[in-house]
Amino acid sequence: MKRKLPATLCLALLGGLLPVSGHPQQGTGFSQEPEVKSFIIEMHERYGFDVAHLTRQFAAVRPNATVLRAIRPPAVPEKQRSWQRYRERFVNSRRVDGGQRFWQQHEVTLQRAAAIYGVPPEIVVAIIGVETEYGQNMGSFGVLEALASLAFHYPPRAEFFRSELEQFLLLARENGLSPLSIKGSYAGAIGIPQFMPSSQRRFAVDFDNDDRIDLRNSNVDAIGSVARFLQQHGWQKDAPVAVPASVNGDPAMLIAAGIKPALSVRELASQGVVPDTVLAAGDADRPAALIDLVSPGAPTGYWLGFDNFYVITRYNRSSFYAMAVFQLAEALRETRNTLAGTR
Repeated sequence: MKRKLPATLCLALLGGLLPVSGHPQQGTGFSQEPEVKSFIIEMHERYGFDVAHLTRQFAAVRPNATVLRAIRPPAVPEKQRSWQRYRERFVNSRRVDGGQRFWQQHEVTLQRAAAIYGVPPEIVVAIIGVETEYGQNMGSFGVLEALASLAFHYPPRAEFFRSELEQFLLLARENGLSPLSIKGSYAGAIGIPQFMPSSQRRFAVDFDNDDRIDLRNSNVDAIGSVARFLQQHGWQKDAPVAVPASVNGDPAMLIAAGIKPALSVRELASQGVVPDTVLAAGDADRPAALIDLVSPGAPTGYWLGFDNFYVITRYNRSSFYAMAVFQLAEALRETRNTLAGTR
């Protein structure tokens, strides 16, 4: 086991390796930034990373302007929320057709995941479809560069991305990979299911039993990991996800209450929110939240989101995302049933 260097010696070593600058220089590597120097020292003191080696890795990457532009919300407010536009990107014939092929190719694995974790195949397939279109678009950004850009140059979420950067370096070391070799999304998500590094370390599983977790090349590991993620976040087997609803009166307070189910369907009905479909016995006492699907120039759609809907938002904390996953899953299931009935 390597001995830790004293912090003063780490600082001296970094000072000898790198010029000190209060501001990052355009075109220079991250290793010249004081915050990054401190981060390297922390990684050495907490986890035994070699200071010089980690410094060289950060010297090889630079702040990525494309990443920083992509993470920011749109400048024009009306472009920020449009369910119609969002839905068109993810619930379409291309993803339904691709999902049918993916489901057919991995039917045994999907059934095994459902048996172990209680998550139906269509939900797992839909998440992978929304995230990467079944592994076709896993991202081409260097994950080290993307996470460092967000950790040290995007103050609104610097703490989160700094934690993910830490988890990423641990993940790379545990798997014997160079951090410079790993590609992913502009936000640092990795592989077929686009797990953030912390999620991969906590929830990913070796579902193909080859003694390694490989979310970039193994669809089997990806399927098992998505199902386990949802199960660990509270997925309820055979429970509903969401149903359309009608609203009488002003729903502003219910919308402001958020997407975590808190009131029962019965209580929501007393406040003017009524499901448009007949619910199963006992579901009137099931907690739900009112979900609004807003599109500029179009009527707002309302749904009741149950606990399983909320669980999907733990994957991506957006009601639009969870609804796209749910509606794609429903389209996949219905298409599969139709195809089965014509054979």
